Amino acid sequence: MKRVLTTIGVAIGMTIVGVGCGDQGSKPAAPPAATAPTAPAPAAPTPAAPAAPAAPAAPAAAVKPDVNAGAALYAANCATCHGPHGDGDGPASAALVPKPAKHHDGAYMNALSNEHIFKVIKEGGAAVGKSPLMAPWGGMLSDAQTWDLVAFVRSLAAPPYTGTVP
Repeated sequence: MKRVLTTIGVAIGMTIVGVGCGDQGSKPAAPPAATAPTAPAPAAPTPAAPAAPAAPAAPAAAVKPDVNAGAALYAANCATCHGPHGDGDGPASAALVPKPAKHHDGAYMNALSNEHIFKVIKEGGAAVGKSPLMAPWGGMLSDAQTWDLVAFVRSLAAPPYTGTVP
């Protein structure tokens, strides 16, 4: 009789330990009791929106960008979607919605800051509220190469870009 009670006690003890350790054969614990929702804190007054967004942060070019190096990078990495002359007509553009930016469109491109173009190349379209289909190239290109691309993209605009290129 004593042996039977000891065996039962051991079995009960193992069951309790098993439940505490997440034993697969045990029943799940009851969910915690629901608590009454608390009232949200009053919202702080919304400040007025700034007149113009701040320019995106971009590291300054360490050396003067090389337009020719940018042209080679553009041909290898960008022309597939944006086309060889920045017309947004690369072979992959047929399947893209929205269509890639037309870098030759000076009316659009010349209004963008160099830092904005740098950020789009480095972080992708979604980083500036544009298409997430524009991939971020920051993991593949150095900052110097990205600035080379900015300089080359500036060379595609018609009418020509007249601002400073980093």
